[in-house]
Amino acid sequence: MDVAMFAAFIVGAGAVCAGIAFGTGLRVVQQYERGLVFRFGRVRAVRKPGLRVLIPFVDKMRKVPMQVVTMPVPGQEGITRDNVTVRVDAVVYFRVIDPAQAVVEVQDYLFAVEQVAQTSLRSIIGKSELDDLLSNREQLNKGLELMIDSPALAWGVHIDRVEIKDVALPESLKRSMSRQAEAERERRARVITAEGELQASRKLTDAAERMATAPAALQLRLLQTVVEVAAEKNSTLVLPFPVELLRFLERSTPPESGAATADTGTETSGSAGAENGQTQLPVTDADEQPPLSPAPFLTQPGRPQRTPGRPE
Repeated sequence: MDVAMFAAFIVGAGAVCAGIAFGTGLRVVQQYERGLVFRFGRVRAVRKPGLRVLIPFVDKMRKVPMQVVTMPVPGQEGITRDNVTVRVDAVVYFRVIDPAQAVVEVQDYLFAVEQVAQTSLRSIIGKSELDDLLSNREQLNKGLELMIDSPALAWGVHIDRVEIKDVALPESLKRSMSRQAEAERERRARVITAEGELQASRKLTDAAERMATAPAALQLRLLQTVVEVAAEKNSTLVLPFPVELLRFLERSTPPESGAATADTGTETSGSAGAENGQTQLPVTDADEQPPLSPAPFLTQPGRPQRTPGRPE
């Protein structure tokens, strides 16, 4: 009886140990993962998603995610080819295509990809100009992707996409660029205004030539202008006065003959006096006036008047 109980105990204990061992040999691989099986330190196989059984205490499994990893590249400062100091940020999208190489060939493929991305970004900054960093980012992204993808292929990693996020410029350079952009916009505005004036002058020249052949057209244009001004709600009426009418009135007015004759007589007498050696003084209104009589309140009856400059 004791032997039977002992045998049953041994069988039960063996079953429990076998169950525990079998349980430790079970692994679940997710859909987005791959299981890399090591047997006595050597890679034996790559397990696909699902429930997988391993040999207890012999096989070990390391799971490798196959999802796309988004890795931000820290901002890197550098000097461009045209000697401008900038700070550039980027982001790298990559995924593992070979789990065995990603685990065996490199110690930490995430850290390795990050370091390669930083060095490649610095290299791109030094080889490019500032205008390329600001306006031609697609070509720079492709070049940066090739530079990172070249060593990453040996690690079983494929670079899907690389993008430059931000280019930080010094404040002084930002102000200079803003002034340059403002001057460029002002130049374009002036050119457009000048072109508009040129076209308007050409049209006005054509209109003037056509109106010169038909004088009635100018009169109709004048009446149309008056109508347009009178259509506004105001109390002022602007009536253009033709310059030709002023010229006509000037030609129709006869010259003043009397003034011309007086001027001629004055000039003749002056010239005659000059020939006789006498100086002709101009006659003023004061010379033509009669002498002043004494005031009535200064005269007294019965008393003789005194003459200035003569004693009594």
